[in-house]
Amino acid sequence: MITRLKFPLPVLGFAAYSGTGKTTLLTRLIPLLKHKGIRTGLIKHTHHDIEMDQPGKDSYRLRKAGASQIVVAGKNRITSIVESPQPMPEASLSQALSLILADSLDLIMVEGFKSAPIPKIELHRAVLQKPYLYPDDPAIIALVTDQPEKSDQKHRQHPLTKAKIPLLDINHPAGVATFIEHWLITQQRRPNNLNPSR
Repeated sequence: MITRLKFPLPVLGFAAYSGTGKTTLLTRLIPLLKHKGIRTGLIKHTHHDIEMDQPGKDSYRLRKAGASQIVVAGKNRITSIVESPQPMPEASLSQALSLILADSLDLIMVEGFKSAPIPKIELHRAVLQKPYLYPDDPAIIALVTDQPEKSDQKHRQHPLTKAKIPLLDINHPAGVATFIEHWLITQQRRPNNLNPSR
């Protein structure tokens, strides 16, 4: 059974092995979705230490002086930095979502957090020779691949026939954007829009 994540907006993950092109696809999808009138927010998971600030800037100096939270508010953007005085476990998706201003968005897209209980689109590139994620993750609602027309040699069948989920072309982001647009419409009709289902 999949535990449901509660959030007032549809949340859609993008799951793949490193090097598959998640960020590249997302940078192409965001303007396409924006053109369709879909306001997107994005959460990106990273294993690296994050330094968003610049030495010498007031916000950097104030944070280094010991402020545990900094919000820099300007004419064009607001930035929030939450500092932990001690090493802490990696932030959860729920913690990241708590920082989102949901009133100004229609959709949250998540890069990473592969095991989060949210609907996900899997990206797959045959050249990487990695296994598919969808057989072990019932929250995957579509498969985006660089070989949508070819058979899967390992399984000797097309992934779509095994997965029974939509198969999309990674080199055709407009088709992926249209899939997301249609999925988003179905989510807005559901009382609990984060219940991953096929």
